[in-house]
Amino acid sequence: MHSKGLFAKAKNYIFNNMVTILFIILCLLGLNLSGQPLTLVLDELVNRLSRNLFIVLSLIIPVIAGMGLNFGIVIGAMAAQIVIIAVTHWGIVGVPGFLLCVVLTTPIAIIFGYLTGKLLNMTKGQEMITSMILGIFANGLYQLLFLFLVGTVIPMKNPKLMISGGVGIKNTVDLNGGIKYALDDLWRLSLYEVVYYAALIAAIGFVAAIIYRMVKKKSLNVKYIVMAVICFAAVIVCQLPQIAEILFFVKVPMISIFILIILCLFNVFIFKTKLGQDFRTVGQSAVVANASGINVNKTRIKAIIISTVLAAWGQIIFLQNIGTLNTYGSHEQVGMFAIAAILIGGASVSKATNKQAILGVILFHTLFVVSPTAGKNLFNNAQIGEYFRVFVAYGVICVSLALYAWKKIVEDKRDLKM
Repeated sequence: MHSKGLFAKAKNYIFNNMVTILFIILCLLGLNLSGQPLTLVLDELVNRLSRNLFIVLSLIIPVIAGMGLNFGIVIGAMAAQIVIIAVTHWGIVGVPGFLLCVVLTTPIAIIFGYLTGKLLNMTKGQEMITSMILGIFANGLYQLLFLFLVGTVIPMKNPKLMISGGVGIKNTVDLNGGIKYALDDLWRLSLYEVVYYAALIAAIGFVAAIIYRMVKKKSLNVKYIVMAVICFAAVIVCQLPQIAEILFFVKVPMISIFILIILCLFNVFIFKTKLGQDFRTVGQSAVVANASGINVNKTRIKAIIISTVLAAWGQIIFLQNIGTLNTYGSHEQVGMFAIAAILIGGASVSKATNKQAILGVILFHTLFVVSPTAGKNLFNNAQIGEYFRVFVAYGVICVSLALYAWKKIVEDKRDLKM
């Protein structure tokens, strides 16, 4: 009976995490086939994690509020790019330029988020497709602004930004000498220092917690002991020459990482507040929320506003790391890639967490890093790896949504049997 219970648990775990397990296997195969040095893969992965995770984390609140995956975060990205072009034109560089981008983007993103939320309230039950179409519509207005209105209705004379005819912004805006690396270059540490000191501090913390419980004669928490052992093991492993060499090679933008930690804590904290509880209640049942005296429409609008503002800030972080703004293309794949990443991490249209966002970004971008080389080595054609990237981005959304629907059918049948 015990073995049957373990088998049932294992079966349920695989069933609930099949997308994540599939991509873990693909990442391991890709790493093996690509033959790329681990130092280069890890360095690229840390870089991508620091610049992409913020946008992915902006998806969590609308999911919990029952609005599904917010493809409309692309509108927040457009708000950020409008301001970045303006700040670049004004010639404000470095940290002041970055902070000005954040300050000016926020009210624009709030307005865009409010209008998006109002529209999504009119299309309840169809939020994902509505936000996707809305993003396409907004992209048309965005292109009208920068291709026609700038230089005609909106006066601007800047040879670095303007097309030679004097109307419209160039396809590519160089942020070098502007906000490029404004955040990332403030403080960088090697991954060795980050892992070593973080593991050491955590180990000391767990040991202190164990001693405290012993002094107070409380029952020992096995998790504390296990975590203390793991942290001390990490400290020891860091000292191995081969591991240390790899970790020293990888540089971590610490300010970006601290901002990501703050956002993760914010996502945890907000659901402990009255507003966060309202998000959960509305997400679980709008009828129950109405009966509890919650204004469902206002709560949903607040969720979209927060998501849009966070996505706008995330796009600023992303572009200062990239250093180049593709005026008409940088925002287009924001929603698609962020949603693909969080789905790979195990999220669904009704559940998403920080852990799933982090895991999803790691797996999604590991595939992005290794797939071209793996395709070249396997088929003698690097372009196949590029096609695989596109397949991953679009295919995982389709597969995940199909699996979510299938899981719901299976769970409903189980409930009927019970």
